[in-house]
Amino acid sequence: MPYLPNILFALLLIGSIWFFARNVGRLRRNIALGRDKEVSDNRGQRWRNMARIALGQSKMVVRPVAGTMHLFVYLGFIIINIEVLEIIIDGIFGTHRIFAFMGVLYDLLIGSFEILALLVILAVVVFWLRRNVIRIRRFVKPEMEGWPKQDANWILYIELVLMILFLTMNAADYQLQLQEVDYYTQAGAFPVSRHLAGFLENLSIPMLIGIERAAWWLHILGILFFLNYLYYSKHLHILLAFPNTYFASLNPMGQFRNLDAVTREVRMMMDPAADPYAAPAEGSAPPEKFGASDVTDLSWVQLLAAYTCTECGRCTAECPANQTGKKLSPRKIMMDTRDRLEEVGRNIEANKGTFTPDGKQLLHDYITPEELWACTTCNACVQACPVSIDPLSIIMDMRQYLVMEQSAAPQELNIMMANIENNAAPWPFNQQDRLNWAREH
Repeated sequence: MPYLPNILFALLLIGSIWFFARNVGRLRRNIALGRDKEVSDNRGQRWRNMARIALGQSKMVVRPVAGTMHLFVYLGFIIINIEVLEIIIDGIFGTHRIFAFMGVLYDLLIGSFEILALLVILAVVVFWLRRNVIRIRRFVKPEMEGWPKQDANWILYIELVLMILFLTMNAADYQLQLQEVDYYTQAGAFPVSRHLAGFLENLSIPMLIGIERAAWWLHILGILFFLNYLYYSKHLHILLAFPNTYFASLNPMGQFRNLDAVTREVRMMMDPAADPYAAPAEGSAPPEKFGASDVTDLSWVQLLAAYTCTECGRCTAECPANQTGKKLSPRKIMMDTRDRLEEVGRNIEANKGTFTPDGKQLLHDYITPEELWACTTCNACVQACPVSIDPLSIIMDMRQYLVMEQSAAPQELNIMMANIENNAAPWPFNQQDRLNWAREH
């Protein structure tokens, strides 16, 4: 059957798209478990942030060496995937280099793909050495043991193999073009793979065709596997960095969100004409729950950020609490949030769309109060994140739950809050005695 490879390819493509769509559905369902949050303001600024941070990689190159290498991998992923479109068309219709009619432009594209592929290989090797030989400190934190470490390495292996297969495919194709074999269109520039082709020049034509076809199939299979592996990997940020940078907070980093119910209560207390026994105005009732103890108490924007985390550790490396030996790791906060959200999602699937209480929650079972209270709220983690994730917002929401729902603040903080309530200042002095120190001097 001459069309059997095309039929098999089409079925494989359809199956991969279906599996990817299923994972996208899971992702949307899990993120939608979060509280609603309005983020439709300042659209122009949001688009600019997305273009500058997600597309332009502006926060990655703050560290020039790692940032530049990541830029090679990023550009390689984006640009080389243009070539995937040609592979898909060729696979469905049985053509070969369908875009060869573009002439010089096609030569330029294939040549640039090959140079990028070589740069990706070099960058991946350096990244692997940094993680496994040099063992940079932020890559060997406790939260990176087990699957996170394996996942990071697997991604590097997949990228390395994909680029080698791409260059091997082109090297065999180049040799077949030189021998003017039918079906192998004379097209493309091969500045890298032509140097590999020398290792293949003594092979027979059937052997060259076998190598070219094997590399072609393995390359596209690897890409489809990688596409569907993303959902289970930290590399989901390849897709989610764009919406995450768009929906990220535009408020100044030092500005904290006030609870409307508490703000109204304070204003009423300061208004001598207010009736403390009056029924609350419509829409001004206090929330059913203050703060967050589980993922469903967080906003959908925070849950989106949890899935977007790259696990790069820049946030944890900049965290002053972590640097002084505290248990807090902003990266772990995001990883724990994602892990708990995945657990809740599996619970919903197992119970036919309804969550059945499992006796667990994000607070205590994943994130401890010790971690939350170690945070200095300095925003260093937010500033450092290359994709605009805000771990501090989750920390503050969970602190709010501890204080307002469980009265479980540290003793020092309870003393300070009592002093503010009684003395209008954090210090244990009566307001009338506050200036005694000045009179004494």
